Amino acid sequence: MFPFFIPTISMNTSKIALFSKVVLLAVSALFFASLLFPMWRIELEAPQYPEGLVLQLHANKIGGDVDVINGLNHYIGMKTLHTEDFPEFKILPYIVGFFGLFTLAMVFVNRIKGVILLLVSFVLFGILAGVDFYRWNYEYGHNLNPNAAIVVPGMAYQPPLIGYKQLLNFGAFSIPDVGGCMLITAGVLLFAIVAKETRLINRAFRKPKIEAVLVLVLSLSFMSCGDFKVEPIKLNTDNCDFCKMSIADGKYGAEVITQKGRVYKFDDISCMANYCKENANTKIGAYYVNDFAQDNNLIPAETAFFLSGGTIQSPMHGGIIALSKEKDAKEFGTKLSAKPIKWEAIIKK
Repeated sequence: MFPFFIPTISMNTSKIALFSKVVLLAVSALFFASLLFPMWRIELEAPQYPEGLVLQLHANKIGGDVDVINGLNHYIGMKTLHTEDFPEFKILPYIVGFFGLFTLAMVFVNRIKGVILLLVSFVLFGILAGVDFYRWNYEYGHNLNPNAAIVVPGMAYQPPLIGYKQLLNFGAFSIPDVGGCMLITAGVLLFAIVAKETRLINRAFRKPKIEAVLVLVLSLSFMSCGDFKVEPIKLNTDNCDFCKMSIADGKYGAEVITQKGRVYKFDDISCMANYCKENANTKIGAYYVNDFAQDNNLIPAETAFFLSGGTIQSPMHGGIIALSKEKDAKEFGTKLSAKPIKWEAIIKK
């Protein structure tokens, strides 16, 4: 199929433009950098594990809460997980390293056909990796010990290839980790280079716009995988994770997101502070609070202006409100006879 693919493409030139070479250098760096981070993660959540458990698949090992998960697997008859049982962990670092070197070589070879070959090879690798991952999940989820302590007739424990799946009382969520995001971004950038150099997208974008898109994709690759996405509070539906009361007022609420991505919501800023105090071992990735001047609008706690005391009547009588603008904080401070308070003082209460 590949030999017939090349002649049908309208080539801008057989050589690669300087801007594409710069992007190729960035792609090469993404390949090598991905070896330093987990490629994939499977998160498990259950009532007995409110913070959840995580299995992280690196290029050369299995990481995360492996021992705890192996203990749970023993009860349901699943094989325990050990890095040495998977030959993939021995060869995957070399494959990713090869793609990194291949990409770097294309900068000097300076031929678009080589980049096309690189892209096709990487896509085929991604397909084979997905098939192998599915096979691995299937075997571990279906080949169960019939003499296990817990046997549910007809039940299999195969986690999803990607996305969410309920397994008894556990919710399993399978997603790319930081290293995987880097590889996906590398593939997208390679496709963008090929499309640009072969004029596949010239009709959709003018040249300046093509380069702008490449810059945008590249910049997003370094921040999208690690960001914490705020989850809006559903008034009169969500309950406070500390006091268990229904969250009805969109001016006093708060939210925290753990480093594993779990979201906890609160009807009062003081509830959030008390929850964090009682769960000091929970690693928080981000804090959000409702802007008192708006209706149910969450803002980063670190940038907010806080007021305490006076005539503030928050749901659980914490007496603290947050505002996104200093001007609003001064106005409400006078109106409510409240005094400014630092975020650090709130979270350490």
